[in-house]
Amino acid sequence: MGSSLELYNQYKSTMQKIADVKYAAAVLQWDQETYLPSKGADFRGQQLATLSEIAHEMFTGEKVGNLLQDLLSADLRGDQKRNVELTWEDYTRLKKLSPDFVRKMSEAVSASFHAWMEARKQNQFTIFEEKLSPLVALKRQEAELYGYQAHPYDALMNEYEKGATVAMIDTIFEDVKAPLRNLLEKEQQKQLVDDSFLQRHFPKQQQWEWGIYLAKQLGFDFESGRQDISEHPFTTNFSSQDVRITTRIDENDFANMTWSTIHEVGHALYEQGLPTEQYGLPLGEYASLSIHESQSRLWENCIGRGTDFWDYYFPKLKEFFPKQFDDVSKGQFAKAINKVQPSLIRTEADELTYHFHVMVRYELEKRLIEGSLQVKEIPLYWNDQYKKLLGVDVPDDKQGCLQDVHWSHGSFGYFATYSLGSFYAAQLWQQAKKDLPGIGAQIATEGQTGWLLSWLRSNVHKHGRFYNSDQLCKLVTGKNLDSSVFVSYLTEKLNALN
Repeated sequence: MGSSLELYNQYKSTMQKIADVKYAAAVLQWDQETYLPSKGADFRGQQLATLSEIAHEMFTGEKVGNLLQDLLSADLRGDQKRNVELTWEDYTRLKKLSPDFVRKMSEAVSASFHAWMEARKQNQFTIFEEKLSPLVALKRQEAELYGYQAHPYDALMNEYEKGATVAMIDTIFEDVKAPLRNLLEKEQQKQLVDDSFLQRHFPKQQQWEWGIYLAKQLGFDFESGRQDISEHPFTTNFSSQDVRITTRIDENDFANMTWSTIHEVGHALYEQGLPTEQYGLPLGEYASLSIHESQSRLWENCIGRGTDFWDYYFPKLKEFFPKQFDDVSKGQFAKAINKVQPSLIRTEADELTYHFHVMVRYELEKRLIEGSLQVKEIPLYWNDQYKKLLGVDVPDDKQGCLQDVHWSHGSFGYFATYSLGSFYAAQLWQQAKKDLPGIGAQIATEGQTGWLLSWLRSNVHKHGRFYNSDQLCKLVTGKNLDSSVFVSYLTEKLNALN
């Protein structure tokens, strides 16, 4: 056995080679969702499956296992010790999956993604159902392979939110459901806000230029990233110095592109802020999906739907779209972009009703994985729940159960992190305002959000995966996750707009 330093350097080199393979696959996946010609789909699925299998074999091989065991007993401290501990956790978990299973999963995901795209084009869930059913069967098998104590869905949620369980998420949603329902009832009793001017004609090129402008203003580094168009907005990265975001543009819906861009920029700023020197290692990765989502929701909602932000940026908006907003005041605009109204599409939902969208998906996935709901029953279950929780009638599959890309990616266990992220965002924003007392005025008068970005870099981004979600929340805000902070934040915001 070599010295601790020699062993660690060997570990670092090995992990970075594995990361190279994973990120090569990620480039192909990004291309699949942006520029891949339709006839290339089958071979792309094969290529992704091969790279996924190679990366899995490299990571779960005996050589890495022996190296990690030597390092666990070596004299390591601080970041090095934490990297090894986290890698050992990943190793013991992924060791439960065979390379053949990983390949099958990757192939099923690629087939499912292209079926989802076609199903959306034809507005017909049954096209997706054919490929989704075997994928769900594999996800159930994956839960069994990972193992769990109480519920099979726990094993899948743990992939995105370490320690998350059905019992925990059920409790959080139960705590927040009644206060949000009460708030929704109060908002529905108020005079309906006119947001029709957001559905005027906004040419694609003008929207694109506006989105690029916003991304630059918020701090997105275009020398370390780029933006493109995709069916469903997303963020991916191949290092902290190559972060890709996508958006989508509807020429008759201004809100669609603007807030999807701000949302994805929030994700991207986190990725660009992760420690470059930790490339390929756990401390070069994000803390969790809910913390990742806290970054996007903080920028999208706490900042991007805040009145301070538009004090500065509304005149800029009028320069980009002089005809569309010539008869609109800043006050009218602020009310319109914060309008509370039950709707069909999660990504376009207001801050309040958004969480009912998440609850529908969470409950649906739970039932799918435990086997009490079958894939063919998804549309009926979805439509019933939307009527029950949001009071809306779902007109078709595209605006209903085909709207999200996640299932086609095999991302079961993901959705609860969207609500958790919003709750963490409110808590982080509350703390940031305490630590940066002049932040609101600076945004309102100068449009500068650099203070906030620096604060997030120092308090969240730099830690990578060192802490789990709740540990990081307590480190930064002094307390564990408290969903009542979100309810208070939203109540105060909505009251101030009246």
